[in-house]
Amino acid sequence: MAAMSFLSVIERYHEHESVIHELLDSILLGLSDASIFQNPTSDKVFNELARSYPFVQLLYLLDENGTQVSDNLVVSKGKVKLSDKGRDTDRSHRPYFTGLAEQDSTRYITSPYLSNTGGGLCVSASRQLLNANSQRVIVVVDINLTQLIEFMMGDSARRKMTPIFKAVYSCIVLGLFVLVSVLMWTVVSDIYRLLSEPAQNDPLLPFGIIIFLTLALAIFDLGKTILEEEVLMHKDIFRHSSTRRTITRFISTILIAISIEALLTMFKASLGEKQYIEPAIMMMLAVVGLLVGLGIYVYLGARAEQLLTQNQQQKFNRLS
Repeated sequence: MAAMSFLSVIERYHEHESVIHELLDSILLGLSDASIFQNPTSDKVFNELARSYPFVQLLYLLDENGTQVSDNLVVSKGKVKLSDKGRDTDRSHRPYFTGLAEQDSTRYITSPYLSNTGGGLCVSASRQLLNANSQRVIVVVDINLTQLIEFMMGDSARRKMTPIFKAVYSCIVLGLFVLVSVLMWTVVSDIYRLLSEPAQNDPLLPFGIIIFLTLALAIFDLGKTILEEEVLMHKDIFRHSSTRRTITRFISTILIAISIEALLTMFKASLGEKQYIEPAIMMMLAVVGLLVGLGIYVYLGARAEQLLTQNQQQKFNRLS
């Protein structure tokens, strides 16, 4: 449940590019009166903008030469704050200014780029206006692309709960690792007893050591999977591939553990413990069944996601 990676953000942006542009057009349309920048902190337009669109980071005005003629309007935690930085800065080389001239358009939306202020991926939208003196000015809006995509996907509320989720998963993983430590201590104790008193030991003791090692490996792998999937890595819950990846890794861990246990049980049977033959065969069949079922699940899941992606792409193409 880490933050979205740049790759995921870019993929989502291209999937929903037309919808994102429509949303930014509506924001620019709401800022089509240059006079509202004269007293921005008390204007209801900016207050409503900050409250309704938390992904907006920065707003400012440029003159027709690309020089910033207003203070930076910083949107933070649903409020608009003035910053004296930025005024009189030459921004004539920036794409949100040059794009307007090149396309001879009243508005322009940049491609995603790395923000100089926030450090994350950003999109800027600009629109030409006329001020009270009939002079051409350009309003620029900087958008945090990650927050915008979370907003569009309805994921903002869940992201606020992410620290709690991470804390719970971290406690679970810590408990699993403590259990691994207990199993490893048992293994070390049994190995020491096996080496110190070889004549008095049960011949099946090495198999018991291997069983404890196998359980420790399976539990450690399970804890590592939870730690990676739910704490360290970003998990896109809107993609079936994320859930399929988690289930695949979990079932793979179980497959490895059962396979080793079945092999050890077969070894016991070969040493004369005939009662272990049937359980060993049943475990082997269970491994084969899990492996076949996992293969079918992965194939059908990948096929379903492919069809879903194609349908979504066709729908977006029709809308654009």
